[in-house]
Order: sequence, then C-alpha cells, then structure tokens
Amino acid sequence: MTDPKRGAFHGLLALLRPFRTTVVISVALGMVGGLAITLLLATINNALHSATGMTQGVVLTFATLCLLALTSSIVSDIGTNYVGQRIIAALRKDLGEKVLSAPITQIERYRSHRLIPVLTHDVDTISDFSFAFTPLAIATTVTLGCLGYLAYLSVPMFLMMVVAIIIGTSVQLVAGGKGIKGFDEARDHEDELQRYYNAIASGAKELRIHRPRRFRMNTQRIQKTADRISDIQVRSVNIYILAKSFGSMLFFVVIGLALAMQAYYPNPDPAVITGFVLVLLYMKGPLEHVVGYLPIVGKAKIAFARIRELSERFSSPEPHLLMDDSEAPQAVVHSLELRGVSYSPPPVAGSEPFHLGPINLNIRQGDIVFIVGENGCGKTTLIKLLLGLYQPQSGEIRLNGEAVTDRLRDDYRQLFTTVFADYHLFDDLVQGNAGKSLDIATQYLDRLEIAHKVSIKDGAFTTTDLSTGQRKRLALINAWLEERPVLVFDEWAADQDPAFRRIFYTELLPDLKRLGKTIIVISHDDRYFDIADQLVRMKAGQVMSDLQPA
Repeated sequence: MTDPKRGAFHGLLALLRPFRTTVVISVALGMVGGLAITLLLATINNALHSATGMTQGVVLTFATLCLLALTSSIVSDIGTNYVGQRIIAALRKDLGEKVLSAPITQIERYRSHRLIPVLTHDVDTISDFSFAFTPLAIATTVTLGCLGYLAYLSVPMFLMMVVAIIIGTSVQLVAGGKGIKGFDEARDHEDELQRYYNAIASGAKELRIHRPRRFRMNTQRIQKTADRISDIQVRSVNIYILAKSFGSMLFFVVIGLALAMQAYYPNPDPAVITGFVLVLLYMKGPLEHVVGYLPIVGKAKIAFARIRELSERFSSPEPHLLMDDSEAPQAVVHSLELRGVSYSPPPVAGSEPFHLGPINLNIRQGDIVFIVGENGCGKTTLIKLLLGLYQPQSGEIRLNGEAVTDRLRDDYRQLFTTVFADYHLFDDLVQGNAGKSLDIATQYLDRLEIAHKVSIKDGAFTTTDLSTGQRKRLALINAWLEERPVLVFDEWAADQDPAFRRIFYTELLPDLKRLGKTIIVISHDDRYFDIADQLVRMKAGQVMSDLQPA
C-alpha cells in the first residue's frame, strides 16, 4: 500500500512540474548565490591572514562575489515569487472547478465547515511550501559549500562536523515524525472549530436569547477547541524547538572540540582555526534553515492530503460541465417521466436509512403539479432526481419519451428553473436580451411590491439584504427571467404573508401556466390544492396517489 505521506510529498513536488523551467533557473541561481557566499567566506578568511593584506585583486574579487550573490538572490526570489503565486492561483482555480462540477451528493455530505478550511487554510499552507524551495536551495548550497571549504581546511575537523550533522539530522527526523502527528491532529480540530464558527454566525439570534446554550457554545465548544488546538500546536512546535536547540548545541561542541584538538598539533595554523570557526558560525544559519524546513514540509503534506481527499471525493462523472457557458437548445417539453426510479441516499450516522421508490410519475406540458406529503417523506429527493441532480440507482428519467443519458444530462438540467427551500440568491441576472429582461424585471419588482427596496443596476440587484420572504420574491424574478420551460418551487410560499401566498397560488402560477410553462410545486398549503392539475401524494419514499384534484 502506498504511504499517504510519501504520496503527498510526491504530490507537492508535482505542483512545481508545470513551472519546471522557472524552478530550475531559480534553483540554479540560488545555488550560484550560495556558492558565491561560500567563496566570500573563503576570501574574507584568506584576506585576514594574508601577508599582503587587502590587495586590489582581493577587493575586486570581494566586490564581484558580493554583486553575484546579490543579483542571483534577487532574480531567484523573483522566480520563486512567480511560481508560488501561480501555484496558489492554480490550486484555487482547480478547487473551484472541482466544487462546481462535483456530484451534488458529495457537496451535501462534505459540510461547509470542512470545505472552507480546505479552500483557504490548506491552500495557504501549500503556499508556504511553494515559496520556500529556492531559499532551501540557497541554504543547502551554502551548507554544502561550507562543508567543502571545511574539508579543504582540515579533513579531521570536517569529519567531526559531518558526524555532528548526522546526529543532529537524525534527531530532527525523529522530532519531525512526532511533530507531524500533532499537526494532523490539530488540523482535525480546526475543522471542528470552523463548524462552531458557522454555528455562531448562522445561529446568532437563537444564541442571543438562550444564555445557557450561548455560554456552553463559548466555553465548552469554541474556547475548549481553540485551547486544544493551541496546546497541540505548542507541543508539536516545542518538539522541533528542542531538536533545533540540540543541533545548535552540537555546533558549539564541535567548535570546542576543534579548539581543543589544536593542543595536539605541534604547529597549528591560525588560518585553519579562524577559517573553521568563521565558516562554522556562518553555516549554522543556513543549516538550521534547512532543518527548520521540516515543519513546513510536514504541514504541507497534511494540507495536500486534505486537498487530495477533496479532489477525490469531488471527482466528477461529468467533466464537460465547465467547458462552455452556452445555453442548451431549448427543447419543447411535451412530457417528463420517471419510470421505475429508485434511490437511496448515502446513510447518515445516527439516522434510519431512507429509500425512495420505485417511482412512476408522468408530467405533461403546461400542467401545474403539486407534490405533497409530510416532512421527510422524500419530496425534495424526488425533485432532485427529476432535475437530474441525483442519478437514479435504478429506473430512468425520460424526456418526451426518450431516456435522458449521461451525455445529455446537463442539457436536460437546463430545462429547469428552481427555487429551493434552502436556495441561494445570486444578485446578478444572467439572461440573453438584457434590455427586454430589464424591463420585465422592473415590472415584476413592482408587481411583487419590492421596487421601493431594490432595483436593478448593471445587470444585478442593488441589494439582497432583505427579509426572507422578500428574498424569495427576488428569486422568483430570477426564475421568470430565465425563461425556461419548467419551473420548480420548493415550498416557495412558506415564508410569504397570507396575502402574497394567495397571489402566488391564484395569480402567479396561473399566469405562468398561460405562458405554457410546466410548474412543479412542493407545498403544504392544502387550501390551494385545487389549483393543481395533478396532485402527487408521498409517504415514506413512495407515491401513494397521483390524481387530479376534485
């Protein structure tokens, strides 16, 4: 079985592949800069012990190496910045496309408190990795260059330093393994904390009038989870700090041993001793940077694993969904039919399994169809099947007598306009004939008595900050403007006052019917059932009756 961490690391490297030319150039320039810094150290050490002092040649060499190190570093950092920003943009675009084309069932199961951290926190964590590869190359090159110079000065001292690096790196790797487990645990709790944030935002009114619940949410949920994340992060980072401190101590132990070793040499060379100490003290910074990169890699592995999990969950059987924005050819809807359709939603922990069907239902052009029944009987699930949002596990959907295939499923969806009970109101109006639509929309705003609160400017509503019922009226205007042959309303009238509820059933629906629209309404308003041409009663996932109202 593939190690998920190993796979995540390969995935991180794969993010750099589209920019490999820029990456190679940036890394190469970073290495040139690192070598220039190493040569600068050697030049400084030689000048300190040279009998001739700072000659013109030494000054020229020093200036050239300084300019080379500076130029290489600047160009390398510019390349790193470009690659890092492009990787972040690519991740954000790819994740956006994944969500837009994901199966609806997966989006419904992958709650927003898990989705939002992936789209924000995890992408930012990946960005830390993408911005660090060139500085890492520079630090690695400086470290290797310094080691090479140490070997040139004294092989025994070089070997002593290599042993110290091996010991320090081994300690860092062990610490990294323990630290990354803590980062992974903290990341799980961050999803939990996001869920609580969602709750206090959406449930602000309920919490304000319920003191015990508000207190418990603050102390037992948010504060406790935040403290838990903090404790785990402190513990994990402290492991790295202890390992880093151990490595720093090794440096000074090696320096002490190097100085002590000079007592055993009859004629120690001062240039070797000062060069060794000078290089070792300078090398400490780059080497710690290399080792300090381990937590960044560890966190990036976790973030990439979360992103990869989302990508796998949201893999779409319809990759063509984002290929174009053209309207599908508007077919005349003579009939819609569900023939032997069955569907079982994915089980939810703590609830009874639910099964819908088999359903046989025929809807004719221009009919007003009411779907009624108690809460939880499957009305909305039936609608989602009819809309092509869910795919039947058995049976088929037929349009004008022809089965709706996978290839045509998205074209089929474009026949519908919907206002769900949990709808999202977009403020922009997407339509073809802008002038005509604007006139119609203005008329509808007047008719629905919200023209005094909202207007249309630059193809969008000037505000959607309205009451729930008024927002649903705006959603209804959007549905009108789309001019699609089938309109679906999921308990639209539930948030309307009695006067507008009557207008919806006795005026708006008949008006739409006269325009030739097919209308499907989920409703509990039994006083208006006589408006329907067809009444579909449901119970426990079954159609109990499909009849014409008396």
